[in-house]
Amino acid sequence: MPLFEYKGRDSHGQTVSGEHEASTADAVATHLVTTGITPIDIIQTKEKKEKEAFSLSKNKKPGTSDLILFSRQMYTLLHAGVPIIRAITGLTDTTRNLLLQKTLRTVRFEIEAGRDLSAALAQHPDIFSHLFSSMVQVGENTGDLDEVFLQISIYLEREKATRDQIKTAMRYPLFVIIAITIAMFIINIWIIPTFAKVFSGFDAELPFATRILLAVSDFTVNYWFIILSSIAFSLLAFRYYIKTDKGRWQWDRFTTRIPIVGSIVLRATLSRFARSFALSLKAGVPLVTGLLLVSRASDNVFVGRHIAGMRNGVEKGESLTRTATATNMFTPLIIQMLSVGEETGNVDDMLEEVADFYDREVDYDLKNLTSAIEPILIVLIGIMVLVLALGVFLPMWDLAAVANG
Repeated sequence: MPLFEYKGRDSHGQTVSGEHEASTADAVATHLVTTGITPIDIIQTKEKKEKEAFSLSKNKKPGTSDLILFSRQMYTLLHAGVPIIRAITGLTDTTRNLLLQKTLRTVRFEIEAGRDLSAALAQHPDIFSHLFSSMVQVGENTGDLDEVFLQISIYLEREKATRDQIKTAMRYPLFVIIAITIAMFIINIWIIPTFAKVFSGFDAELPFATRILLAVSDFTVNYWFIILSSIAFSLLAFRYYIKTDKGRWQWDRFTTRIPIVGSIVLRATLSRFARSFALSLKAGVPLVTGLLLVSRASDNVFVGRHIAGMRNGVEKGESLTRTATATNMFTPLIIQMLSVGEETGNVDDMLEEVADFYDREVDYDLKNLTSAIEPILIVLIGIMVLVLALGVFLPMWDLAAVANG
């Protein structure tokens, strides 16, 4: 659909300009008139649209940093008294991510057509989560939209910090595992075949470890394309499987039960749940609605379904503490804190305490994660070196023994 640039005057006589997608210039003029703008000039910019579409096709989905910056800027502009449409227009021109830029332009058009900001954001769930748009809706209803954007930005900053910590802690073990895998391929393809030529001249039966080593090397040399194809197919099948409901649930459940790392992932997820739930309650969202929003916004389907189960229990009249206990995900200390929060009517404050508690635990475990994984990596490397040593040097020792005998 063509893109048109327009200039016009609003009901107060002020000059406004912008862009709009439509089939014809008349359609643009009709849209402007219905939104209270008298068109002055409408120019089609087809070439610009094509270039923009090409750039957008290469652009990635906006990350958490982009949403943090957007929320912070929205808070600053709205707190200063800038109207929503003008704030969105300004951010559209300054946003670095082109996909977010296009989305904000669409949001602005929908607001001009009479939609609320929350409803316009809800049309783009891939960028703005259910929790994000729902919080904005609460801010619109209470008149504290600027404060809601500030709370959202703080929540996203803490979530990003936790994820960055996990990525940093996992970088070293992943690098070691990748290096070991590459080393094994190099040894099997180039080094062991050299020793195989030497061993073929031995007039003696090779040890069992050596025969296994030579068989693995021979298979790798002759069928490396099958190995690589199998790895690529497995990765593609895995990516397809985790996109299904059952596959995503099983994978998210598995990530919370991985030795050493699983408990950290679970507590980090529960921290985000507690903080987002506290955010929704502070904004005035009802308890049941807040649980529904948080369960949908959770990036872990396994945990999200447990949260949805808590919502079902609360709907039946059970207390939040009882439903949380039934999930078997929270420690007794956390359950006790939630119970105190319900008794005192300060559930949101206690949830923030829960989130801070989990954050401290996750931060401590992440700092010690490397020292916990290092012994496992050392054992793996030791086993690899032992197998290679036995496979390569045992025949040489046997040959030396025969020669000396």
